[in-house]
Amino acid sequence: MDNEKSSAIVTGGASGLGLATVRRLVGQGMHVVIADLPASDGARVADELGNQVRFVPADVTNEAQIQEAVATATSRAPLRALVHCAGRGGALRVIDREGNPGSQALYEEVVRVNLFGTFNTLRLAAAAMAKNEPRDGDRGVCVLTSSVAAWEGQVGQIPYASAKAGIVGMTLVAARDLAQHAIRVMTIAPGIFDTPLLARLPENVRASLGAAVPHPPRLGQPDEFARLVLQILDNPMLNGETIRLDGAIRMQPR
Repeated sequence: MDNEKSSAIVTGGASGLGLATVRRLVGQGMHVVIADLPASDGARVADELGNQVRFVPADVTNEAQIQEAVATATSRAPLRALVHCAGRGGALRVIDREGNPGSQALYEEVVRVNLFGTFNTLRLAAAAMAKNEPRDGDRGVCVLTSSVAAWEGQVGQIPYASAKAGIVGMTLVAARDLAQHAIRVMTIAPGIFDTPLLARLPENVRASLGAAVPHPPRLGQPDEFARLVLQILDNPMLNGETIRLDGAIRMQPR
């Protein structure tokens, strides 16, 4: 991939895993569009990183807003990479402690953002990539983000785990579907990473979470996610697979 003549979209690129990925892609010479919520730090990050980066306020479930991100990317260079990091959590049990059924509305909202938002972003980015001339055999590469919760969702994670499992299920099918267009699709399933969400926790809780990882016994660093993204973009035989990036952790029920 000729990075200096390519553009990328990173959803959720204003913080955490997405921001680390933006920094790595910029370091590779790519033009990068951050697609993140209007209230995010996207504008500040784009200003900080300079002319290679643009910020487009976008909800990943909104077709028009993601189309705007795609249009912004393609106006600078052919869109060759999508890294989809945007998502949200939401604690929910099937039945709460008082015996009441869990919220259907919250379940639908978490799944809508994490799963429907992934498909919306994937389909719109892939449509733009399909118009590219092949370069080193690829027209584009899409990297999605799942979670180890897809396999070992903990109590209270039922909507999140459902959505992340859906992304795992989407990966091979999308890769097979887009193979005719020379577009690769991969998914990364992170374990426990040191993101802004975990930064809100007390240090003793963070240390305990890190110690639960077999090796290395610590929280993952966002740049380790970003480095794997670069390896996926670079290696043409990586396609249709979900890679666990988790230090061999297997989450317990609680």
